[in-house]
Amino acid sequence: MSKEIVVEVGSKAPDFSLPGTGGKNYSLSQFRGVTVVLVFYPGDATPVCTKQLCSYNIELAQFSKVGSQVLAISHQDIASHENFSDKHKFGFPLLSDPDKKVLSDYGVVGFAGLPRRSVFVIDPNGVIKYVHRALVGVTFRPVKELIEAVANAQAGIQ
Repeated sequence: MSKEIVVEVGSKAPDFSLPGTGGKNYSLSQFRGVTVVLVFYPGDATPVCTKQLCSYNIELAQFSKVGSQVLAISHQDIASHENFSDKHKFGFPLLSDPDKKVLSDYGVVGFAGLPRRSVFVIDPNGVIKYVHRALVGVTFRPVKELIEAVANAQAGIQ
């Protein structure tokens, strides 16, 4: 019987390669040297997800100012992600994980197989420095909290 790997603060972030908006493939390892804000969300064009991703997009300059890259992952296909991204003009890629492998690797598969609204901050060396997995995804982590987590990750603080 295999033991489930638990990804928490201090863990090495599982690498992945997924198709994303803009016709590109993205891997976590391509962002080595940069702090990554990895956002898992339940669904394109749903009320809370739209509010969450739009708030991150509005404050994207704050993420850039602290030298971080936002990546958002859900299980919908690329066509759905492209429509959602085009409608809201997201300045960060939406990645497609239809087989939910990356969702499973990060322990964010929730009720009915949907992604739990979750955020991971991964330092430039690929170590997880911040984890938030929502039990019920009706709220999301504010930009200010995530910017603080990025600053702490870059300073080597957990």
